[in-house]
Amino acid sequence: MKKFFYLFVIFFGLVITEIMAKDIMILKLTYGEVEIELYPEKAPNHVKRFKELANSGRYDGVVFHRVIDGFMAQTGDVKFGNSKNPDFNLSLAGTGGSDLPNLKAEFTNIAHTRGILSAARSSDPDSANSQFFICFQNAPHLDRQYSAFGKVIKGMNLIDKIKKGDPNTGAVSDPDKIISLRSK
Repeated sequence: MKKFFYLFVIFFGLVITEIMAKDIMILKLTYGEVEIELYPEKAPNHVKRFKELANSGRYDGVVFHRVIDGFMAQTGDVKFGNSKNPDFNLSLAGTGGSDLPNLKAEFTNIAHTRGILSAARSSDPDSANSQFFICFQNAPHLDRQYSAFGKVIKGMNLIDKIKKGDPNTGAVSDPDKIISLRSK
């Protein structure tokens, strides 16, 4: 009976740990650390790609190339937007991706509210690759049009500090960059 009790306690503890475990990423900016919770149950392929690129260091040094005050901050161009790579070209940042294949859209019921992390893409819904954006404010016109896959849960005030770009295009002349992005 005692053995059964201990096995039950261990099993219950593992189940509770799994339920309560969150998929958290730490985004380091010059302003401090931001915590992002990912939603693998909603957009599994986007979360997998994001974690793969982040944990391999591919986002380190990537600039926030398009930042529109009151709307969003876009980054993630690991080809042309990585200031540490020889291919870095600020005028081309936002036109590249990774060497991995594009992802099919994973539209969900996640609303594009303040702090939501979503996949950037071209007009083709299945063209997301490595780029992503974080919403400064609610953007309901993006709901079910872009693949939302996470949310800033701590440090949104630091996201608000990211240098803003041209009010019309969002282009940033001296952009902030990702110092590092890794799983917690």
